[in-house]
Amino acid sequence: MKPNAPRYSRITGTGSWLPPRRLTNHDMAAMLAARGVETSDEWIVERTGIRARHFADDGVNASDLALHAARHALEAAGRRAEDVDLIIVATSTPDMVFPSTACILQAKLGASGCPAFDVQAVCSGFVYGLTIADAMIRAGSASCALVIGAEVFSRILDFDDRTTCVLFGDGAGAVVLEASEEPGILASDLHADGRHVGILCTPGTVSGGQVLGDPLLKMDGQAVFKLAIGVLEQSARAVLEKAGRSEADLDWLIPHQANIRIMQGTAKKLKLPLDKLIVTVHEHGNTSAASVPLALDAAVKSGRVKRGDTVMLEGVGGGFTWGAVLLDF
Repeated sequence: MKPNAPRYSRITGTGSWLPPRRLTNHDMAAMLAARGVETSDEWIVERTGIRARHFADDGVNASDLALHAARHALEAAGRRAEDVDLIIVATSTPDMVFPSTACILQAKLGASGCPAFDVQAVCSGFVYGLTIADAMIRAGSASCALVIGAEVFSRILDFDDRTTCVLFGDGAGAVVLEASEEPGILASDLHADGRHVGILCTPGTVSGGQVLGDPLLKMDGQAVFKLAIGVLEQSARAVLEKAGRSEADLDWLIPHQANIRIMQGTAKKLKLPLDKLIVTVHEHGNTSAASVPLALDAAVKSGRVKRGDTVMLEGVGGGFTWGAVLLDF
């Protein structure tokens, strides 16, 4: 960069990784039937739009998925691991209690020395992580950041609860975010409301060598749906206002891939045609913090999202957390 030039951040590469094991709704129905739990492809698709998801094999952790996604993003950006000076991993399913999954990934990448830490904002985690990385780059604390969402949600699912276990999948998505004289990240808008902790949580912890509480995911689907629809619209409008843009400037909306009805509802509230909505939930399920970067990479790889496009990323999840990032790709 030129001396005294304005300092912004831009995405220079995207990458993703899905575990090879793919389970269709029919596969899930057969697996659950063996446990005495009834579901069907029709029931799942009607309520969520999900048709398949990927599950990691035993022994494969969030850092392993993140490693593949990070390498693909670095390759797309024309960067090497040693160029990275910041690593942020958004995850709710870390490899260990500590150290962070980011530090474990750092060792696997061979990018030692730079700051590395996790962000825990559940399904909003990638939007949170991208906002933090943008702020650090603008402040001059970093120049080449890896921001990754990586999850193995299959490890915390209750397979006796058909209302939740069919919704989630495993995967990882990554971006390389670099310092630039031209604006890339235009604005962000982050929020949380801890009063709604109970509607989406995994209420277990480790103490004295034992798991206390319930280590499996719990969700009040109706409450999450009602809250998500409202806050996603609010955050979308807030980030557009901060950037001095309007809905008409949007080329693509990439929301958290949780439920097709929530996604389409948000697009309609913004008066966006549905062909500007990036959808991967049918193939990936809800991959929590990985869902937005997975969808972004799929859109880039398919040629839909191109250089110069204006893109809105949105996340909403347990905490209750939500937020949006507006960027020129």
